[in-house]
Amino acid sequence: MEIGGAGTPFWKLVLKQFDDLLVKILIVAAIVSFILAKLNGETGLSAIIEPSVIFMILAANAAVGVITETNAEKALEELKAYQADVATVLRNGCFSILPATELVPGDIVEVGVGFKVPADMRMVEILSNQLRVDQAILTGESCSVAKELECTVSTNAVYQDKTNILFSGTVVVAGRARAVVVGVGSNTAVGSIRDAMIHTEDEMTPLKKKLDEFGTFLAKVIAGICVLVWVVNIGHFRDPQHGGILRGAIHYFKVAVALAVAAIPEGLPAVVTTCLALGTKRMARLNAIVRSLPSVETLGCTTVICTDKTGTLTTNMMSVSKVCFMKSLYHQPMMDEYSVSGTTYAPEGLIYDNEGAQLEFPAKLPCLLHIALCSALCNESILQYNPDKRMYEKIGESTEVALRTFVEKVGLPGFDSMPTALNMLTKLERASYCNKYWEHQFKKISTLDFSHDRKMMSVLCGGKDQDIMFSKGAPESIFARCTHILCNSDGSSIPLTPDIRSELNSRFHRFAGIDALRCLALAMKRMPSGLQAFSYDDETDLTFIGLVGMLDPPREEVREAIQSCMNAGIRVIVVTGDNKTTAESLCRQIRAFDNLGDISGLSYTASEFDSLPSLLKMAALQRMVLFTRVEPSHKKMLVEALKNQNEVVAMTGDGVNDAPALKKADIGIAMGSGTAVAKSASDMILADDNFASIVAAVAEGRAIYNNTKQFIRYMISSNIGEVVCIFVAAVLGMPDTLIPVQLLWVNLVTDGLPATAIGFNKPDSDVMTARPRKVNEAVVSGWLFFRYLVIGAYVGLATVAGFVWWFVYSDNGPHVPYSELVNFDSCAMRQTSFPCSVYEDKHPSTVSMTVLVVVEMFNALNNLSENQSLLKIPPWSNLWLLGSIVLTMLLHISILYIEPLSVLFSVTPLSWSDWKTVIYLSFPVVIIDEVLKFFSRKPRGMRFRLRFWRRDLLPKGARDK
Repeated sequence: MEIGGAGTPFWKLVLKQFDDLLVKILIVAAIVSFILAKLNGETGLSAIIEPSVIFMILAANAAVGVITETNAEKALEELKAYQADVATVLRNGCFSILPATELVPGDIVEVGVGFKVPADMRMVEILSNQLRVDQAILTGESCSVAKELECTVSTNAVYQDKTNILFSGTVVVAGRARAVVVGVGSNTAVGSIRDAMIHTEDEMTPLKKKLDEFGTFLAKVIAGICVLVWVVNIGHFRDPQHGGILRGAIHYFKVAVALAVAAIPEGLPAVVTTCLALGTKRMARLNAIVRSLPSVETLGCTTVICTDKTGTLTTNMMSVSKVCFMKSLYHQPMMDEYSVSGTTYAPEGLIYDNEGAQLEFPAKLPCLLHIALCSALCNESILQYNPDKRMYEKIGESTEVALRTFVEKVGLPGFDSMPTALNMLTKLERASYCNKYWEHQFKKISTLDFSHDRKMMSVLCGGKDQDIMFSKGAPESIFARCTHILCNSDGSSIPLTPDIRSELNSRFHRFAGIDALRCLALAMKRMPSGLQAFSYDDETDLTFIGLVGMLDPPREEVREAIQSCMNAGIRVIVVTGDNKTTAESLCRQIRAFDNLGDISGLSYTASEFDSLPSLLKMAALQRMVLFTRVEPSHKKMLVEALKNQNEVVAMTGDGVNDAPALKKADIGIAMGSGTAVAKSASDMILADDNFASIVAAVAEGRAIYNNTKQFIRYMISSNIGEVVCIFVAAVLGMPDTLIPVQLLWVNLVTDGLPATAIGFNKPDSDVMTARPRKVNEAVVSGWLFFRYLVIGAYVGLATVAGFVWWFVYSDNGPHVPYSELVNFDSCAMRQTSFPCSVYEDKHPSTVSMTVLVVVEMFNALNNLSENQSLLKIPPWSNLWLLGSIVLTMLLHISILYIEPLSVLFSVTPLSWSDWKTVIYLSFPVVIIDEVLKFFSRKPRGMRFRLRFWRRDLLPKGARDK
């Protein structure tokens, strides 16, 4: 049985990273730049510097994408870990051990305790009293499942109903049986999960969709402006300095290419990736390990969390929660009901009486002592401590391990320091210290295994001076065989009267009904000494000891986390393969039903939901809180249905059964202790398995998204300024203000560092009380688009003004008249008071480039907040931003004053008077944005009713909602 299939070829993964419109434009720009450089006779470093920088950036982004997608492919491979390696199969008339991959339908296979089921098989013979299988990885059921030979009579049976089928990858925990193979490979339940994962298409995150929409819009604008610049200058193609019409056309085509480079925010992908990566580090400190960077921002708009119950909301460790026993016939109430703390297999917990008072010495009470005795001896499981994982683990039935843990909490009699003295032991010794003590005091002589007709098991134990039979089983079976009951007040045994029996039944039905506890009844019987065996006939005239109620307990932090989700406008839907009654009880405990008495319309089983008409299904999805008895296909269906209602869905889970839904969800969240398949299919892993960590991660995700919007707007406004600069210079007929390599420097270094630092802006105080943002919320909306057009226009005009200033007004400049500057191309044909070589001076482009850098540093300060003034949120509120501005300026100064770098970027050192002009031209951007922020804080009606631009000219993602 092989779950195979080839993954995506490496070369396809690489090519996929370049399937982006802006990336394609950049590649074309790089190639054209190189060709034009060669046509102009450029050689050496100057010809390849610009295309080389562009290709290096694209290669780095592609590498990140390939690594991310390669990790995702591992999910399919790790499914193979749930295949059995070998199988005991009947071949040629005898049983032999063969590789599981050689199994075919029709083979007879034998399985026993600890065996991993090698294929989907139908039971044909049970070789022991019972067969129980742990199939939690497939169905999420918290307890092992009893298997039977009889076929199911359910219509539309789900995996949980198929009690005569052994599913591939599940583990036998009790008994031995033979079964016939009915499905191998992809025709198994686990194989269908792999197929579901293969056919689940990866979808773009909300931010990626918005960036792609904006990229498409930007590409169209770039193409239009480039063509416009080229067409406007057609009349200059014949200018003498070009040396012919063809060379003139090529020159202005190069200007258009420079414009494309200026308009595309080359550093945007890198800055987005860096900011999200920094956010993942902060989230890791909150025990949320992010595997997919875009999922960080997806958390910010999550509207529904579909959470698995077992192991996610609960500990997935059965624990004794309540015990009930006879107090005294002469005191009311007759019954004592004690509660037990502790939610894991760790032997740590306390026992409390009816009034909530802690019992100092539980083992001194007769009933608790005998319950502990019976739990330790009538038990086939093992409780042990794993030092590698630093946790207590079970071998065998989870209900029996829960009883072993309870024995440790009761302690031993005869020691005043019990059970606190046990804490002095090492964890390896502590795990089963009390259990081993009782097993040493009472040696097991014989055992009557559990059977379906009796619904109980018994053991005969021999003590120093007496033999005792201990029994445990279904309460109704034990009650029927009891004639006496043990009293806790004095340790005496009294007849089990009808009144006492009625009270016992009442407590049992409350435990199993309202409290949704899994109940076991315990009993004992003194036997003649010297017996070496006993029979079913001896299981009569028993003395009832007590009733034990167990549950898979909720995590302590879950209730508060659920409330936080509600406050944040996030719905929580509990999705489980467990039965409806148990799940509803859990939801009441964690207040998922929001304390509503009537839960009709909030809780559905998979079959109930499937039977609803389409319209009622849509209505049910809008109110659903609990979805029970589900298969993997139901989880995936639920995610798809919610997404069709425009919900942003997060799905949590830990089992193999959760993998397809984890991959289909907008953000899949796996548990740290979950299966490798679930982790690989997820976007985020909770290292501490704590549902509460999701809430902290959502808050961090919202803050990261807000900061991401800020630096995206910052970079866009900067690029608008560059486009305005080149466009205005081309239209006015001035020399090139900036060359492409200078634009690349500004876009990558001087823009990139502050943009990344903006990601460290402090989150808003109300980040977890606001409703989730809508999926179609624009990154740049109408009013903001206008704001950044204004800022961008000023950035561009200030850059051109710096260029003009050096030629016309600078003390160190040539004092060229403005009319001569805009007609520089005909300089050689006219008599002038200055040499035409002045237009080749590096000073004016250096001033322009420096103005562009400094004005963007001031603009970075504007982006500390979208609407708050710098007077309210001062620059020092984000020291990372101040540091990045200082570092950026040092880098810029280094290329001005260090010789090799200045040659590479065609710049020259500036004088103090040049720097003063740069600052005068740059600082007003702060004043302009403060004015725009002032109007942003006012009602819409006071924004001058700026509706003169056409909404349909904006990209879909950039229109005001």
